[in-house]
Amino acid sequence: MFDLGLTLRLEDFRLIVSHPLPVFIGLVGQIILLPLAAWGIGSLFHLAPLFMIGIMLVACSPGGSSSNVFSMLAKGDVAFSVTLTALSSLITLFTLPLVMSWVTMSVGETVNIHLPIGNLLVQNIVLMVLPVSAGLWVNHAAPDRAEKIHRVLGRLAMPLLILLVTVFFFQHRQTITEQFATLGLTMTVLILTTTALGGLLSRAARLTRSERRTLVIEIGMQNAAQAITVACSPLVFNNETIAVPAIIYALVMNLVLLAYVGIIKLKK
Repeated sequence: MFDLGLTLRLEDFRLIVSHPLPVFIGLVGQIILLPLAAWGIGSLFHLAPLFMIGIMLVACSPGGSSSNVFSMLAKGDVAFSVTLTALSSLITLFTLPLVMSWVTMSVGETVNIHLPIGNLLVQNIVLMVLPVSAGLWVNHAAPDRAEKIHRVLGRLAMPLLILLVTVFFFQHRQTITEQFATLGLTMTVLILTTTALGGLLSRAARLTRSERRTLVIEIGMQNAAQAITVACSPLVFNNETIAVPAIIYALVMNLVLLAYVGIIKLKK
């Protein structure tokens, strides 16, 4: 989130005015279609309540900051990617508590899981708003230094996510191994479905090729690290089983999107 703040420019937000349609479609895909698809697919696979909460938590999280790197690799529109990531991070501050409150009331009460909305709001402000604001301040006060820091953090973001996922994988390898067939298939179907929807929407709206590629990546790449943090936080769910879908999602997400980037490069 701090690195996202370092990369934000005023020009990124001007896209909302100059190119409103791509931004609107991207936000609809992330904020509305993704949670709806996650609920439908989770119901289709008859996921256990804790895993249903976990998959919805991933779907309601903002776009991952690594999506900007993937957009660059795929020759997408990086400024568009940064704009969507920033806007989704802001909007999900409000939508995530609302949707997850409904989800926990629907399926969580059967396993005695409740959502302290106030704690979730405070945690999101601490983990998202403050780091982004700090990044913006550094970018404004010392743009050259901000660029140097971004070069380092940009390279570290993906390895650190993989490290986080790996640590959780070994901590919960028995549960993950037992559930990988179901959850791996569920998450793969979710990613393929939502990225396909993003592609269809962007084609229907006649977006440019770079915007279409960015939209596919943005809708397919959510902030798994935040989902893991919310699931395990003592202030929120304090339940590591809820984090298992996010762990598997992070693994599958990177494989699918790396394959997508690879296909683009092969075609070229």
